[in-house]
Amino acid sequence: MAFEFRKATLPNGLTVIAECSPAAHTSAVGFFVKTGARDEPTPLMGVSHFLEHMVFKGTERRSADDVNRNFDAIGADHNAFTTGELTAFHAHVLPEKLHDAVDVIADIMRPALRQADFDEEKGVILEEIAMYDDNPFWRLWEHANDRYFGAHPLGHRVLGTRESVKALTRDQMQAYFDERYTAGSTVVCAAGNVDFDALVSQVGTLCGGWRAGTVERRQPAFHPHEERTVVRMKQANRAYLSWMCPAPALADPRRYAASMVTQVLGDTEGSRLYWALVETGLAEEAQAQYDGHDGLGEYVAYAACRPEDADRVEEIVQAQMEGLASSITDEELSNARAKVATAVVVAGERPAGRMRRLGTLWLYRGQYATLEEELAQIDRLTVDDLRKVLHEFPLRPVLSARVMPE
Repeated sequence: MAFEFRKATLPNGLTVIAECSPAAHTSAVGFFVKTGARDEPTPLMGVSHFLEHMVFKGTERRSADDVNRNFDAIGADHNAFTTGELTAFHAHVLPEKLHDAVDVIADIMRPALRQADFDEEKGVILEEIAMYDDNPFWRLWEHANDRYFGAHPLGHRVLGTRESVKALTRDQMQAYFDERYTAGSTVVCAAGNVDFDALVSQVGTLCGGWRAGTVERRQPAFHPHEERTVVRMKQANRAYLSWMCPAPALADPRRYAASMVTQVLGDTEGSRLYWALVETGLAEEAQAQYDGHDGLGEYVAYAACRPEDADRVEEIVQAQMEGLASSITDEELSNARAKVATAVVVAGERPAGRMRRLGTLWLYRGQYATLEEELAQIDRLTVDDLRKVLHEFPLRPVLSARVMPE
């Protein structure tokens, strides 16, 4: 199925992009805003995620029930998500319902932020934080990020903390929204069976009055320091281990090699950590991944095992990391490349997957690349490319973190 890329920019700076194919049976649209946990003042940590919830609580035109009923009436598969670096609201519908989906999302992107709704939703957020705090793996993830990034804003928790959410006021949220949710910081992206000219016209009508301008993202220096840390947790009955070290940023061309490195090291099946730890029964889970961000990135590895095996598991992970550059093979790279290519193509078969990729790619890099171009970059990788990135960004953990039973 052939897709045509289209782009337009409204007078207020809002960008509209799409991958259009008349042969597609469905359409997807998303409003992506370049703001997330890293863009929050530390005392307001969690406001982006809280705001994501509030967007669905209604507008001047719609109540919360109206929003839900309107989405249901068009059969929309809709949702939203917040990360450290962006917030997105999206829907997947039949082509004839795309106009209605855009109308609903554009409206909720200017929420009423009523005080009563704010107070009610604050309780929901606090319950969500409490739920995740009882999860040992989530506790490991948040604690490791806290310690690894330190004062850098990428260490901010997406959900925030109990203290920051409790102290947050409705007026502080409104001020954050007014500052960050500008036209220039937003991209509307669509994919599938899309009449692009009609989409641009509708977005212009609905969003042309949004405040222009963009907000610069802070890029403070990051200086990782070596640390070993252990958290004791009564809910844990296993040992949960994590290791982190610097890797290329998401806009760095070396991200392709870095991603292949972690595929070879710690894919869910068939990787070195899988054969050394999971297949042998020493660990229930052992994986590695590359996480790229705006300005920097990191390798992350993690494992779960019996507490008495934690030291042995760490020894094996360290050995696998240290020996990877000198022993990686063409066969391992070929296998990893095939898995990634399959995952990319499968995601690209659905307009929703293309829409999400398109919006994320644009906010991070401000430019378009086809799926075929991305796959070609992966296909050109050699073992020497992987060895080079491992020389420049070695798999040498800066942070080693554990969550252990009390």
